[in-house]
Amino acid sequence: MINRIESDILGSNTFVVSNGNDCFIVDAGASVDAVKKLVNRQNVLGVFLTHGHFDHIYFLDEYLKEFNCTAYASEYAKEYFCDADKNLSSDFYGEEIVIKNLSKIRFLCGNGTLKVGDFEIDYFQLGGHSKGDMAFVFEKNLFVGDLILGDSIGRYDMYGGDKNALIKSLDFLEKFDYQTMMCGHGEDRKKSVQENVIMFWKRYLSNKK
Repeated sequence: MINRIESDILGSNTFVVSNGNDCFIVDAGASVDAVKKLVNRQNVLGVFLTHGHFDHIYFLDEYLKEFNCTAYASEYAKEYFCDADKNLSSDFYGEEIVIKNLSKIRFLCGNGTLKVGDFEIDYFQLGGHSKGDMAFVFEKNLFVGDLILGDSIGRYDMYGGDKNALIKSLDFLEKFDYQTMMCGHGEDRKKSVQENVIMFWKRYLSNKK
């Protein structure tokens, strides 16, 4: 079962993915109290971070303390966790958000598979919205962060954004075998819907100087 929480921090999504007595969390923009209501008495086995912008890491320190678990993120997201200018909190939120405890974060490189309890989660290093974009896949549910936002795409004009890298990420996502796309903002989308969205933005970006 996958539950989505729309946070008060720019409306970013936090997901709680459950199986029996265990669960994992994707992104950390929702308050701890909101997440605890969904977690209930389940064991939280990990927090998976799609990228390092402040609206997706805002409550990470609190999650790690409350649930006593490990977080997972791209190695290229580390600089965002430590720098309020790079994670955009100082500009967009007027507050400097930095992650104080990096010791409980496992930084991932490239593509691979994680076995966390009974969950098997694939991860893929992407890019375009930020240097640290990473997609996670569980049972054909694809968590893409802000690479795609419903009918739109994430901005690529901020620190670490790159139009050509975004085109490559969209090409990867277009070919990837999944059923449901979980975006960093907005509602879930089926692959049959997102295929046309991805094709449009690939064409648009390729023609844009």
